[in-house]
Amino acid sequence: MNELNYLYGKPLSSAAFKSSAEDFMVDEDLGIELSGSGEHVCLQIVKKGENTQFVAKQIAERAGVSPRDVSYAGLKDRHGVCSQWFSVPVAIKKHIDFTELNSENIFVISQQRHNRKLRTGCHKGNKFTITLRNVSQPLDILCRINAVRAGVPNYFGEQRFGHDNHNLDMAQKMFAGERIRDKKLRGLVISAARSYVFNHIVSLRVAEHGLAKTMHQEVFMLNGSNAFFTDNISDENIARLAAGDIMLSAPMVGKGEKGLTEIEKKWLNPYQSWVDGLAELGLKNERRMLRLIPQDLTVVTIDEHTLKLSFGLPKGCFATTLLRELVNYTDASPRLKKLKEA
Repeated sequence: MNELNYLYGKPLSSAAFKSSAEDFMVDEDLGIELSGSGEHVCLQIVKKGENTQFVAKQIAERAGVSPRDVSYAGLKDRHGVCSQWFSVPVAIKKHIDFTELNSENIFVISQQRHNRKLRTGCHKGNKFTITLRNVSQPLDILCRINAVRAGVPNYFGEQRFGHDNHNLDMAQKMFAGERIRDKKLRGLVISAARSYVFNHIVSLRVAEHGLAKTMHQEVFMLNGSNAFFTDNISDENIARLAAGDIMLSAPMVGKGEKGLTEIEKKWLNPYQSWVDGLAELGLKNERRMLRLIPQDLTVVTIDEHTLKLSFGLPKGCFATTLLRELVNYTDASPRLKKLKEA
């Protein structure tokens, strides 16, 4: 992430991030109404210091099913206090009290039936509450808040690439012919490679044009949809952008050149081996919104070296992407401390 361009210039302040679990709080907004009946039980669970897969395994054991039968809307960070939704198949006439899972690290808030399982990405978004400690220059962060409210580059966060970019190293080996037999791991590696190319195309656009300036021709995404179309800039499109009906986008590359502008083709030249590798996998060209606009971004000064941020983000977006435009943060979570000491 360090090599990617900043929209507002590199922050002057440093701070510690995730010093404790309570310093990183996430509330998943499911955004759908549960039916109240059906063969699936949906559970809203708060977890602390545990990853999503561990909680899913506990649910599976309680329900007497395979962990593969437990689904969830999205993965949540282990090093935080996070609420999220899970679903598990349970026969209609069978009742299971999932509150028996409650412990110091897991708490069941809600248990409701639904007529279908939750699928990855079915949620609306996430609400974050993040405490920054040991802030060196809080005024620099406060001066950046209004700018960041207008949006930041929608980069994929470093979590996508694995520790020390391990997923990208595996992607290079895969493109060189090495097989990845584990289907789930293969998916993660492909996603990391695609995200890597996306980040660098967005970074080039930030350097040359920023995010507010439109080009003569753009590939627009329909708000709330993955659908996109190519069109020249016009009075109508300017009005639709202002209304939020359409959004500027950047490529998630795949096979062929559908949905690529001429300048994007030029920007992709240094990453052609990655583009070719992804195309050979049969992926279709897709798009991702260019700008990430936080919802209801607020900041509270706790003391002279501590700030608390609150904001909402759409699904698939990264809190660290927003943070990097505000502060040079250091991840102080216990796992990373141990890795650095090893």
